Amino acid sequence: MTSTTARPVSDADLDAVFVPVFDRIAAGAVEREIDRRLPYEEVGWLREVRFGALRVPVEFGGYGASVRQLFRLLIDLAAAESNLPQALRVHFSFVEDQLLAEPGERREHWLRAVAGGTLVGNAITEPGVGAVDRYRTRLTRDGEGWVLNGTKYYSTGSLYADHILAAADRDGERVGVLVDADAPGVRQHDDWDGFGQRLTASGTTEFTDVRVPEDRILGPGYGAPGATYATGYLQLVQLAVLAGIAQRAERDAREWVSARTRGYTHSAADLPREDPLVQQLIGRLSAATFSARATVLAVADVLDEVLAAGATDEKGLNAVELAAAQAQLSVIDTVLAATTQLFELGGASIVAERLRLDRHWRNARTISVHNPAIQKARAIGDHLLNGAELPFAWSAGERKPQVAR
Repeated sequence: MTSTTARPVSDADLDAVFVPVFDRIAAGAVEREIDRRLPYEEVGWLREVRFGALRVPVEFGGYGASVRQLFRLLIDLAAAESNLPQALRVHFSFVEDQLLAEPGERREHWLRAVAGGTLVGNAITEPGVGAVDRYRTRLTRDGEGWVLNGTKYYSTGSLYADHILAAADRDGERVGVLVDADAPGVRQHDDWDGFGQRLTASGTTEFTDVRVPEDRILGPGYGAPGATYATGYLQLVQLAVLAGIAQRAERDAREWVSARTRGYTHSAADLPREDPLVQQLIGRLSAATFSARATVLAVADVLDEVLAAGATDEKGLNAVELAAAQAQLSVIDTVLAATTQLFELGGASIVAERLRLDRHWRNARTISVHNPAIQKARAIGDHLLNGAELPFAWSAGERKPQVAR
């Protein structure tokens, strides 16, 4: 449980700390995209101001921010650099797990570590069968300890992290394992080849005889049966990224139009910024930004209530999952449309490589496919029509073919 004795931190307090850092990060976004330079330095700036400790209670060295405040800042960080909130997605979920854990030495250790700048990445998804059948990554007994062996894909953020939260199979059960990123036997690769979100460090991680002490085995972890806050929470981080992309795309579009003097012989005004059609499109982009942000924060409010109550009420957990799923369908369509329409503002010059305005659509399209919206839409419909359970825990992998009888 988070502390309620300290004075709640205000949005203004948080903005005073983080907005200048976000502005510094935003200043190099286009150059990083062109050079494909991973933002190690920028992650260091976030460490310095303890961004990862937003939700850590004040008594443990954090800011004690609410869920809504966290997601508000994730949107603004995504507007500065959309890769970074995605890279920190599992970190914030890990922090939330510690907040929900029973008070004790282990909980306090990790909360204080996060307050000191520690970041947690992930290594969950696997190639091939993956966790649809069972994890091929195995945790096996070796004397008095354990060793971890396996290969993971889409290890988002782990190259920036101090620890990696890995999912593994231990004697037929799923477990979460917290591994030091620099432990012997850990090899990480920046081989993510998607056309968007290129700087998330979503590459391959290999574990070869990595020693794991007993206290680093965290239990069932993601994929455990039953309702959980985590699926909706992790989805909402993706949606915060989309809302931030829309915010930056709108701002870039306004700046581009404001400075533009070239128009067309059949334009309604001499200057593009005075053209009513251009004004209308800027208005639409601003509406997309507003609605995406408002939708994310509305779900964050639901999350706030459920987490404050301990995340044990099944009705509340279902409400979070449904709200996040419905928001996914709305925000994806809104942001993809906006990042496509902005190109109607100009002619060939708006697609210049140096502007990299295409990164907004590429990043939005990439972040949108992580949890397929068509599958989520069907699950929502089945739930509302037939009372089917929402898919709290799901994984990607090959499904064994059904044998005909």
